[in-house]
This record gives sequence, structure tokens and C-alpha cells, in this order.
Amino acid sequence: MRSQGYLCVLAFTSFFLTLSSLPLYSIAIGTSTGAAGLVTTVMLVSTVAAQTLVPAAVSRWGLLRVLGAGLVLLGAPAPLYVIEHQFWWVLLVSAVRGLGFAVITVLMPLVASAMVPAGRQGEAIGIYGLAIAVPNLLGVPIGVALTSAGEFRWVAIASAAPLLALPLLRPIGRAMLPRGVGVGVGVGAGVGAGAEPTRADASGAVRAIAGVTLVLLVVTLSGGGVLTFLPVVRSSGRLATVALLLFGAAGALSRWRAGALSDRWGSRVLLPTAVIVAAGGMTLLAMGLALPSTVVLLIGAVVLGAGLGAVQNVTLLVAFRRAGPAKQTTASAVWNAAYDSGTAIGALVVGLVAAGGPGFSWTFAGCAVLILATLPLAMTATRSLR
Repeated sequence: MRSQGYLCVLAFTSFFLTLSSLPLYSIAIGTSTGAAGLVTTVMLVSTVAAQTLVPAAVSRWGLLRVLGAGLVLLGAPAPLYVIEHQFWWVLLVSAVRGLGFAVITVLMPLVASAMVPAGRQGEAIGIYGLAIAVPNLLGVPIGVALTSAGEFRWVAIASAAPLLALPLLRPIGRAMLPRGVGVGVGVGAGVGAGAEPTRADASGAVRAIAGVTLVLLVVTLSGGGVLTFLPVVRSSGRLATVALLLFGAAGALSRWRAGALSDRWGSRVLLPTAVIVAAGGMTLLAMGLALPSTVVLLIGAVVLGAGLGAVQNVTLLVAFRRAGPAKQTTASAVWNAAYDSGTAIGALVVGLVAAGGPGFSWTFAGCAVLILATLPLAMTATRSLR
């Protein structure tokens, strides 16, 4: 799993370096605060649209070829951000990168789960989550710090990191083959499913995981709003960097441990608990902005990171288990579409609502209420699982 871990780190470093820094850069080149979140929305709308096409692409060209194309599309355009200081150009480059990000997000969970026995799937997804969370932990605050210092060009150059992962594709293919996993056959290539699911099968999988993916969408909506606008709301670059660092650290630890705990204890307790923790984190962030209190704000970042990390991990496991082994490619595509849609909606709607009058403290409080409203869905989605 080492090659797969390195690939994840390089790919997600590219994404997280630009996630919070691009809105800041957009403001620096003349974009309004309310519109700055549009850059995140455009990239993730492109991602969600492309995610629906990934299963068919794998069926036609094979997992490794599609994965390689995704790395190129995500990394190669990133340095081009700085050649034209216009918002439309930032949006265009982000839309292209979103196509590559779609491939990475759909296929890498399948690769991770295909490298271990079924009984250790939660642990494998936890390690995959850690490989994502480490770039989140470091990439977001580093990107914000560099951009705040007027050095966005280094962020753009470093975001070409996925190109360094191309030599890792062959070792990943070799690691999957001994476990009976195809790398070029069928929509399910990478998870041991060689035949392409019918449209009815895919629809059944979507219905089976609709509830849990709605939970994910609402929680990531809140997280997307925080990642996009916390650096804007708190003009102190140092405070925003520390808050995002703590947010990422808590998320990294939570995603890693939640997988192993799910294997041991099941998801019926973990998912509702994670939802409550995430709502508590948003409430603390709202209080930290309203008081204002730096300490409460930082505690809120930690609590939200822990809740969001656990929700991400456990909802992915629940989606895989409810969809069944033959439909995991569809489950992965739908889960990732919900994740990226939530982040995109949060990046746009949270800013627009806050700018419309309530301000960010009340908007964050509203997000906490939305998260709590998904608690019945979280309990229902896990009722039949251990």
C-alpha cells in the first residue's frame, strides 16, 4: 500500500494547496469577497460532473490509464494560474483541474480497499483517509500562508505535484493483481468486479446509499464554507493558518482512527456520534466569531475537524457495505459526488448567505442546525449494519 499512499499524498497535496488559497488569490487580483468562493465551486462542479463518467471510462480504457490521465489533468494545469491575472482564467484552469480530481477521488478508495482482505476494509479506508488528511493538514495552511504573503506563484508550482506520482502506477497495478483485482476490465476494475453493472443495478446502489450520502453532503457543505471563508473572515493570516492547521490535524487523526474503530465496533454508534461532534464544532466556530474569541474559534476548528473526518470515513464504509461488492465503483462515484457537491455548495452558498445580512457567525450557526437535522438519516442508514 506504500505506492498508493504516496500517490494519494501527491495528488491531494495539489488539491489542498489551492483549496483555501485560490479564493484569497482571487480577491488579490480584484474579485469581490462574495464571488471569491466561486473558484472552489467551479472546480468542484467540474469534478462532480466528471465523476459520473469515471466508471464508463475505466470500463473502456482500464483503471491505470484513467488514473494516469487524472494525475495529468489535476497537476499539469496548476502552474498556469499565474500566467493571466484575471478571474475568468482562474475559473477556467480550476475547471480543467476538476476533471482530474474527479478521477482521483473515485478510483483511489477502490484501490485502497482492493489491497486488503474484506475484514480489514475499514482499516484500509482509514489509512487512505490519513493519506488525504496529511496534505489537508499541511497543504491548506501552507497555501494560505504563502498566498497571504504574496507568494501564490509557489503554490501554483507546487500544485503540479501529481505529475510526480505517474511512475507509481505500475507498482500499484502489480500490488492489486495478486488479490484477483483487474486493472483494465469492467466498470468495477479495481474492486474485483469484472462485469459492468446494469442501469438497474446502478440505480439500486444509488437508492441504497442516498441517505448516508445526504449526511455527507450536509456536513461537507459546512466544512467547505469554513475552509473557503475562515481565511477571509479572520484577516489575521496567522490565526487563520493556525485554525486550519488544527482543523486538518483533527481531521487526519479522526479519519485514521475511525476506520479501525468501525471494523471493531461497527458504524451504528460511530456515524451518529460523528454528526453530533461536527454540529458542535460549527456551533463553537459561530461562537468564536460572535464573541469574538480566538480560543473558542480554535477549539471549534479542532472539534469540527474531528467530526468531519469521522463522518467522511464512516459514510464511505457504509456506502460500500450498503451497495455491495459488485457496485462499489458506483458507490464510490456517488459518495465522491456528494462530498464534492457539499464542498462546492458550501464554498458558494455560505459566502452568499453571510454577505446577504446574517454575517458568518449566524451562518455558521445555521450550518450547525442543518448538520443536526441529518441525525435521523445517519441512524437509519446504519440501522441494518453492525
